[in-house]
Amino acid sequence: MTTLLINIKEVLQVRGTAIANVAGEAMKTLPILQNGYIYIVDDVISDVGIMANIEIASADKIIDCTGKIVLPTWCDSHTHLVYAGNRAQEFVDRINGLSYEEIANRGGGILNSAKKLQETSEDELFVQSAKRLEEVMRMGTGAIEIKSGYGLTTEAELKMLRVAKRLKETYNFAIKTTFLGAHAVPANYKGNQDGYMDLVINEMLPKVAAENLAEYVDIFCEKGYFTLKDTERLLKAAQHYNLIPKIHVNQFNAFGGVALGVKYNALSVDHLEELNDADIEALQGSNTMPVALPSCSYFLSIPYTPARKLMDAGLPVALATDYNPGSTPSGNMNFVVSTACIKMKMTPEEAINAATINGAYAMGLSETHGSITVGKAANLIITKEIESYNVLPYAFGDTNIEQVLINGKVI
Repeated sequence: MTTLLINIKEVLQVRGTAIANVAGEAMKTLPILQNGYIYIVDDVISDVGIMANIEIASADKIIDCTGKIVLPTWCDSHTHLVYAGNRAQEFVDRINGLSYEEIANRGGGILNSAKKLQETSEDELFVQSAKRLEEVMRMGTGAIEIKSGYGLTTEAELKMLRVAKRLKETYNFAIKTTFLGAHAVPANYKGNQDGYMDLVINEMLPKVAAENLAEYVDIFCEKGYFTLKDTERLLKAAQHYNLIPKIHVNQFNAFGGVALGVKYNALSVDHLEELNDADIEALQGSNTMPVALPSCSYFLSIPYTPARKLMDAGLPVALATDYNPGSTPSGNMNFVVSTACIKMKMTPEEAINAATINGAYAMGLSETHGSITVGKAANLIITKEIESYNVLPYAFGDTNIEQVLINGKVI
């Protein structure tokens, strides 16, 4: 099967070679071809160029992109897409004045989602999650990370990861899975956090590894959840199973979680709404990607990740949704890109780089996703007829997407 996109007004994020990521000043540059074409063979990009030089005479499918922009699909490197039900009542509770922490202390929050998930069958959980995956694909997401963490029992955590694996196989879609058993301390372990960490490390972790259900390991390193000691204990144990850290840090407090993640070669440190100079210093010279989750800040009315400070220090930034039932019930990466520009003062070029090539890096997918490069997956967004790519973040209430291609096929 061959597909040819012609007369493309602008082709964004065209990279001659598969680079790992872009950082600092380089994030301001977005490589563009004017009046271009893209030739796809089966599920990969075979050729990219300008229409004046095109030598391809025919294809099984030709898409005329006159007046339209084509860019790589979004790479969403932080989600909790596999969950049961919703937490709409807690949304109302927050409007009425309760804080995220107060809701959690009343048995809400993560514990509420865990109870619902434990009571939901694996097949029903798959149906709910598949619907969400299809929705985000239509909104332009072409690669996604999915965490466990709403199980908090061995069987429920495994159930979540099995569903994520089933989604990957069913949809032939780039899904990376992360074991997040240390998301919260369940009610039956209240006052016995060490005991729950024993369960996570000695029972959950080996079973996750034995079934090859995850590539990454995560922990909610935050006051009121898990300490630096808990985090180091888990990351050290995970090394035995070759699980790479991708950790929640600095959502509400900055107390050394970033440096600890760097120490254990974390692929990414995510949230970073609170950030200090020591965190910046720890990230410099490392291979760890800082990941910002602006729609979480929007929904919870908490500070936004200081992306400008990170980039001015020469560091990269990735953007992701944090799609989950409690703090970000949306997987819309278009809104994330818009919010990063509006609230975090990222330029459109920086935000698009953060949501494509840098998002791919934060999932270990730099060689196959995140840019329009010969040999990479043919995962593409075709916009409506728009004036320029600046319209993508500007028109925050509209995706401005006309078609999405996944593995070379229009979905």
